[in-house]
Amino acid sequence: MARVPLKSERDIALMRESGRIVAEVLALVGGHIRAGVTTRELDALAEEYIRSHQGIPAFKGYGPDRRNPFPATLCISIDDVVVHGIPDERELVEGEIVSVDVGVLKNGWFGDGARTFPVGQIGEEKTRLLKVTEEALWAGIARAQPGNRLHDVSAAVQNVVEAAGYSVVRDLVGHGIGKQLHEEPAVPNFGVQGTGVALREGMTLAIEPMVNAGTYVVRLGEDGWTVRTADGRPSAHFEHTVAVTQGEAEVLTRHG
Repeated sequence: MARVPLKSERDIALMRESGRIVAEVLALVGGHIRAGVTTRELDALAEEYIRSHQGIPAFKGYGPDRRNPFPATLCISIDDVVVHGIPDERELVEGEIVSVDVGVLKNGWFGDGARTFPVGQIGEEKTRLLKVTEEALWAGIARAQPGNRLHDVSAAVQNVVEAAGYSVVRDLVGHGIGKQLHEEPAVPNFGVQGTGVALREGMTLAIEPMVNAGTYVVRLGEDGWTVRTADGRPSAHFEHTVAVTQGEAEVLTRHG
């Protein structure tokens, strides 16, 4: 495994600023989610807010294939779209769930966070899926402490999800974050407790359960970005950027 970069107190202070903007964007966008709003309108709202706070949308123009960079500020993923949904003129519909993922670069440091929102009233299955996915995120964060192993985080997420009868996506994982949007280590949402790299103070991680109501199998769309569940059942996504510190991890993208 490549070296996992450790962050100084000053580095983490700068990441707090990026993380704060991420949290504020998610709160802002969440407040505008309702039936009839287009995903492109939400994306424009987020980009304007980030740039007005001297940040740069981290996802816009990003991608391993320079011929097909991600074209928007937000990843907006509806119902059976797991991640990387591209905003467009589609209007939200009552009863859907909408996963919003946002990255911000400011002062050379990245923050990354995601949350899944209901559009109006949603059914019991989707309500429970959102609840379990967020619980899994916090269970993983609780294990992000010096002396633990990386897969202690992974196993904690997996245990919550599978105990509820859901599945964690295997093809997509969380990641280290800092000067780069994606750094070492990869942070899977499944794993064997007591394995993986030793967690150390100064590591910064984007922990992000992606949880499917049905199978964990996913399919990549023809646009090269949109990832959907193979069985068409809904998926939820929650993410925080955290710093491993003495004692409890510090959540850098917490709102309020």
